[in-house]
Amino acid sequence: MGEVTSRLRRSISKWANAEDQHARDLRKTYADIGATPIAEAPDRERVHLQGTLRTVTLRPRGGVPALEAELFDGSGVILLVWLGRRRITGISPGRSIAVEGRIGVHDKHRVMFNPRYELKHAS
Repeated sequence: MGEVTSRLRRSISKWANAEDQHARDLRKTYADIGATPIAEAPDRERVHLQGTLRTVTLRPRGGVPALEAELFDGSGVILLVWLGRRRITGISPGRSIAVEGRIGVHDKHRVMFNPRYELKHAS
């Protein structure tokens, strides 16, 4: 049983190191192009962010359709919400995107409602 546990720990460690490296690579990529890191972006001020969409889901808010996407840049995550939209062409997981808007906090999560966006080359 000790050998199985040891192999499992090594596998988890390799996975964690790969995730950390991916986050470092993303931070460097977006810093090199001058994007504000999500973790450092101030709330309630207009900001320009760039990252990769991790998830995209349709989740109604107050009876209104809302397209939600998680933007990740290696430093942090922010939820993007387009109210009244069921789908936006090009907005899909894995896509690189630049957004502009104001960051707020909703249910203890940082969120940007109806951001302006620019699709970047697919990651």
